[in-house]
Amino acid sequence: MRAKVAWKNEMVFDGLSHSNHAISLDGDAAHQHGASPMEVVLMALCGCTAIDVVSILRKKREPFTGLTVSAEAEQAAEPPKVFTRIKLVYHVTGAVSHKAMEDAVHLSETKYCSVAAMLTHTAAIDYSIEYSG
Repeated sequence: MRAKVAWKNEMVFDGLSHSNHAISLDGDAAHQHGASPMEVVLMALCGCTAIDVVSILRKKREPFTGLTVSAEAEQAAEPPKVFTRIKLVYHVTGAVSHKAMEDAVHLSETKYCSVAAMLTHTAAIDYSIEYSG
């Protein structure tokens, strides 16, 4: 896997993934022209675990109709400002079994999500699940 960023102007960079997908990064405090690198890490965590959960629920043939994963993180006060605590909220819609959803989240957290595995070295990751029919 490879990735690269190229300086565009000011503190704005264009990032390009190995699979040829682009993202704008902005190191300025206002982040007007793109997400900060740490915001991208947090989005990567949400995406990684969401992919796992959807895959597991599909394999279990659970009738979910939607999934949103949101995150709120605390960072260390001093550089490097690593994440120290992350709270994930899974919001699932549909007639999904609570046990199936809890199992899927647990498997993602403990076995499958590579991003979570890396982040747990500096951050405590907690989660909650919200259900709507």
